[in-house]
Amino acid sequence: RVMKQMSKNKLAILGLIILLTEFVLVLLAPVIAPYDYAYMDVMAMQQGPSAAHWFGTDELGRDIFSRVLGGAGTSFLVALAVVAIGCVFGLLIGGLCGYYGGVADAILTRLCDTLTAFPSVLLALVILSLTKGGTYNIILVLGILFIPSFARVVRAEFARCKEQNYVKSARLMGASNLRIMALHILPNIMQVLLPSITIGFNNAILSEASMSFLGLGIQPPEASLGSMLSDSQTYLLSAPWYALCTGGTMVLLILGFSMLGEGISQSDRRK
Repeated sequence: RVMKQMSKNKLAILGLIILLTEFVLVLLAPVIAPYDYAYMDVMAMQQGPSAAHWFGTDELGRDIFSRVLGGAGTSFLVALAVVAIGCVFGLLIGGLCGYYGGVADAILTRLCDTLTAFPSVLLALVILSLTKGGTYNIILVLGILFIPSFARVVRAEFARCKEQNYVKSARLMGASNLRIMALHILPNIMQVLLPSITIGFNNAILSEASMSFLGLGIQPPEASLGSMLSDSQTYLLSAPWYALCTGGTMVLLILGFSMLGEGISQSDRRK
């Protein structure tokens, strides 16, 4: 039902096309990238866009197009892993609390409210500054910090749906609580959960880029759009293509997820 409604929404289709295009380019990076993203050519430092280097080269002679593909791949990987952790554990915690209620629900709700009172990026920066950066640390820290936001959405929907007539009918027919939650309630909250997932992707990409921009995220020689944006600041006048190509890729990523999420929300309002 959700996919059928999305197929009629031009905004969602356009966002999906943008994301699929970038995703396919990232998957084909080993084939279409002209150079390894870490390869340095001292004879080609800060060269402008050309047939040999489509997006030009950076201060170390590395091909920016190859590094952009590598950085976009890192963003996809981090965002997917972070959202998966946040969504799965958020579903478990929020679903159980919303369906059963009680003391555990009150305690976990207050805990989630406390965590969401602080910006997740700020908390992640504090935690990572006390440990060390790296892909796995970022995924773990952001994934844990994203759980409360998903849990709150799921809890509210489960608490609302458990009082609906179709759930009461399922109970009268002898359906178990697990079956009711998995087969009756979960499908009916997807149109609320899917926009939250797209927002989560946006937040994960921005969080990873922000931490890498500050030097606490993805560490060299791994490619990251955030660290590339940080490096390009010094060369805004002498090599503007560096910042434009890197920033443009990040904008397209965020725009694609935003348009997809807004399209899903519009489809939900029009149903």
